[in-house]
Amino acid sequence: MNVLWRTLLVHLFARLRLRREGWLSFQDVGRIRLTTLPTDIDVLRHMNNGRYLSLFDLGRWDLLVRTGMVDAMRRHGWYGVVSSETITFRKSLELWQRFELQTRMLGHDDRALYLEHRALVHGEIYARAIIRIRMLKRSGGTLSHEELFAAVGRPEGMPDVEPWVHDWAAASALPSTRQPAPSDWG
Repeated sequence: MNVLWRTLLVHLFARLRLRREGWLSFQDVGRIRLTTLPTDIDVLRHMNNGRYLSLFDLGRWDLLVRTGMVDAMRRHGWYGVVSSETITFRKSLELWQRFELQTRMLGHDDRALYLEHRALVHGEIYARAIIRIRMLKRSGGTLSHEELFAAVGRPEGMPDVEPWVHDWAAASALPSTRQPAPSDWG
């Protein structure tokens, strides 16, 4: 709940930046400045590992607003859900430490969009996450890329998703919701 206020602020500032700086393309890197707050830290006095993923949502909101995708999603009743995510930590973010959150689209395939987030301090990567997002319709079902790109335009120059990203997605996937997924730990 406490990230809700930050989400609203990021959304507002993204709209202001959109007016001032114009649209981002799907190949651009979204950048926002954040500070590690007392609500972000754990008992070891550094940012809690789970909080990184919550704050990385802010980078996605900034990118969605500034590419125009959030308007198309609202207009058509679409939404995205994270279906897989992996984060790697390199250094800890300390209380009150300012950092830059960078977000970029890695590409897409016929089932998902792939994004990368980086937390940087003075240009140095402290943490990185890879995110797989499925686009869904509020009326039910999965949004096809044809429908998505008809509404927002097909990203020009979008690189193919690198093979390692597909390997990661396959290795981390669970069975479809229509298939059983029993736990065999006993």
